[in-house]
Amino acid sequence: GTSIFDPVLCEIAYKWFCPPNGTVVDPFAGGSVRGLVAGYLGYSYHGIDLRSEQVEANHEQRDKILNKKAPIKWTTGDSTKAGSWKNIPEADFVFTCPPYFDLEVYSDDPADISNAADVDDFFELLRKSLENADKKLKDNRFACVVMGEVRNDNGPLHSMIGKTVDAARAIGWNYYNDAILVTAVGSLALR
Repeated sequence: GTSIFDPVLCEIAYKWFCPPNGTVVDPFAGGSVRGLVAGYLGYSYHGIDLRSEQVEANHEQRDKILNKKAPIKWTTGDSTKAGSWKNIPEADFVFTCPPYFDLEVYSDDPADISNAADVDDFFELLRKSLENADKKLKDNRFACVVMGEVRNDNGPLHSMIGKTVDAARAIGWNYYNDAILVTAVGSLALR
């Protein structure tokens, strides 16, 4: 019942921003797509997700689609907590797609940031995750955070993209570029 990450977006991001044979780290690795595409393209990948059942499903998909020896791994952990990062390798590229606040709620775990009490709490938790990822990111490398806009209960936008940029700047990242993924509306019925 939740969305599936666009594999073409993965391929573009990896080829543009990660050196060949580099290591990709993903602090919100709830799905398998970013890892599978990384492995298919020859990158190492390490993702963190709160839900052990999702981590297990990701490994099963890896084994079915690629193979058990592919340098792709998911770990059960909370990316907002420093202890969850102790076995994560140094990264050539941080690539992630955190929840879009409460647009999709992924679990009833109170630590799941899609359950944050309000948008300010959400962005504090996102900032902590990015700060932990930054400690693994090698010098002169890129990070890409995929984010979409969400309306509040009264209709106005939360400014998710702007607040994501603010969270990244708060940990010392520069805002290098942005991109907008446009999916053809006419293809919705086919998908």
